[in-house]
Amino acid sequence: MILVSSCLAGIECRYDGTHRLKEKIRCLVEEKKAVTVCPELLGGFFTPRQSAEIVGGTGKDVLAGNAKVIEKSGRDVTDLYVKGAYKTLEMALKLQVTHVVLKQFSPSCGSKAIYNGTFSGERIQGEGVTSALLSKTGIIVLSEEDLYYL
Repeated sequence: MILVSSCLAGIECRYDGTHRLKEKIRCLVEEKKAVTVCPELLGGFFTPRQSAEIVGGTGKDVLAGNAKVIEKSGRDVTDLYVKGAYKTLEMALKLQVTHVVLKQFSPSCGSKAIYNGTFSGERIQGEGVTSALLSKTGIIVLSEEDLYYL
């Protein structure tokens, strides 16, 4: 089974109420080869919500307690991101997931790059909180750019 970011399947759950539909992902879900997940909603957020970025590092640093996830307004939402990551891991283990396809650049789901924490649109190499946790447990985390692997 494959776990995929809900927004990539066309569900309007991104922070701004939009989706980032990838037709191949939608087909995998329709064929019951993939299940959707939104770590941020699992963590307790609603749609729409403020944008957030990791400040002081990457998802690995957040999990280690050395960085925070901060909304544009300055509110610390680290606990909600960590909660969503662990709920996603629980779901992945229950479904015996081997691969996860998550939305690139997200503070939850970015698998190769995330925004740098300054809300300037600049990106850095690194994983979001959920990607870091899933990778750490041996689950293969891909971005929507890696769909040719499936």
